Parts: sequence; structure tokens; C-alpha cells
Amino acid sequence: MQILGWVATVTAMAMYFSYIPQISGNLKGEKGDWLQPLVAGINCSLWVIYGLIKRPKKDWPIVVANSPGIFFGFFAFATAL
Repeated sequence: MQILGWVATVTAMAMYFSYIPQISGNLKGEKGDWLQPLVAGINCSLWVIYGLIKRPKKDWPIVVANSPGIFFGFFAFATAL
């Protein structure tokens, strides 16, 4: 289960890094969708909070996997406006 958790962490991070082309296009004036990145940023924020307050111990794979989604989701959203 621990290996599966970290493999899922890496694939989730890759998903959020895939916002880079959209952000690049947004900055060049080729505006992309704003709704999906906004929802992803909110979703990732909630998962990071959950992972940090989970007891008896923090859920680090969830925190690490969703942290890039906060930045890239909200940044893709902001540049799409």
C-alpha cells in the first residue's frame, strides 16, 4: 500500500505539472479554460488540509501529491482570466 501511495503521488503531481502548457498559452494570449483549474486548486487545497490534520499521523503522500495542484491550479486559473 505504501508503494501504491507513492506511485499515485507521482502520477498526481504529473497531472498538475501538465498545467504548464496551458499557463504558457494563457500568458501568450491564448486563453484556456478557467473553471477546471479553479476547481482543481480548491480540491487540492482541501486535500492538503486533510492530509495535514489527519490523526493519528499526517498523510504525507496526499499532502505531497496535492501541493503542486494548489499552485498550478490557481496560477492556471489566474492567467486564464
